Amino acid sequence: MKNKAVFLDRDGVINEDYGFVHRIEDFRIYPEVFPALKKLQDAGFKLLIVTNQSGIAVGYYTEEDFLKLTEYMLDIFSKNGIKIDKVYYCPHHPDGVVPELRMVCDCRKPESGMIKQGIEEFSIDPSRSFLIGDKENDIKAAHKEGIKAALVKTGQGLKYIDNTEADFVGENILDVVENFILKEGY
Repeated sequence: MKNKAVFLDRDGVINEDYGFVHRIEDFRIYPEVFPALKKLQDAGFKLLIVTNQSGIAVGYYTEEDFLKLTEYMLDIFSKNGIKIDKVYYCPHHPDGVVPELRMVCDCRKPESGMIKQGIEEFSIDPSRSFLIGDKENDIKAAHKEGIKAALVKTGQGLKYIDNTEADFVGENILDVVENFILKEGY
């Protein structure tokens, strides 16, 4: 039997999004993230982060900065009994200043390359899986792979609630987990 997963956008879903989040000292995880991820983990979901990191391509921070922050975040989750199975990130941007990252790619949401990678790498059943995001590009990427998607009002979510294709709109990640994902019965 294939696995089920929840794909998570990072900035605005897991942590506060103040724009180009890259410094450990400024990284603040929303408190409701811990019980939400614990419930998903206990229900047997793989936890996969899919995050656009165009700040690397446009020169706001380096890939090394991103990887250090990722390690810090994963350590916090680990200390709280939460295992993130994988973090996928897209460092590209068509207007980037870093030449090797200036491109149109298939991984930058709304394209679904990162989600597709997760599906293949972890043998994921899209029909039993979900994505939680705070932007319409997150929702579009999920739907391209046949995954149900929820929009949260945290981060930039309020900008999109009047014109979203999301299957569910929640106050935050915990609301989505309790009132959408776990109620679906997967």
